[in-house]
Amino acid sequence: MSELLRRMWGAARLHADTYEEVEADRRAIGQSTAVVLAACAAGALSEWFRTEPAGLAPDGLILRVAIAGAEPLVLWVGGSAVAFMVGASFFRGPSTQTDFGEVLRTTGFAFTPALLRVLVFVPPPALGLSLDLVGRFWTFVAVVVAIRQALDFTTLRAVGTFGAAALMLWLMLWGASVAPLPFPFPR
Repeated sequence: MSELLRRMWGAARLHADTYEEVEADRRAIGQSTAVVLAACAAGALSEWFRTEPAGLAPDGLILRVAIAGAEPLVLWVGGSAVAFMVGASFFRGPSTQTDFGEVLRTTGFAFTPALLRVLVFVPPPALGLSLDLVGRFWTFVAVVVAIRQALDFTTLRAVGTFGAAALMLWLMLWGASVAPLPFPFPR
């Protein structure tokens, strides 16, 4: 457990050495998954604390909490896959040597700052919301560092890869949300 917490602390502090260590350790995929699942729980709790007092209908509240809880997992797996494809193909640098597992392990640890999102309940509401937003932004920065280390990039290439991957993932999710279902949906 202390190894996991040490790595999480290093990842949150954006230490390149921590990301390099995780990149090289094939067994770290379990730890990366644990970090992302904790981020899922933090996202779900954050949504619960923000929307439950608003008096939503129970089914609407459950749906919002479930979507917020699943978001980090979808972003981790989907974003890592797209970042790997974009980074290893289009933004490939002279020293880029990687595989999908390396990107997945490093980006998983980059979700450590997302744990701050659970503090959305801290009063006053503006402070709690600020902590939630800081957790999201910090996670974005950590993912850029993770991509940079996993793909042996410059920071500029990592930002480009992150931006392209985010845009492509958004377009895929948007396309899936507006596409007609292949079967009639019961009412």
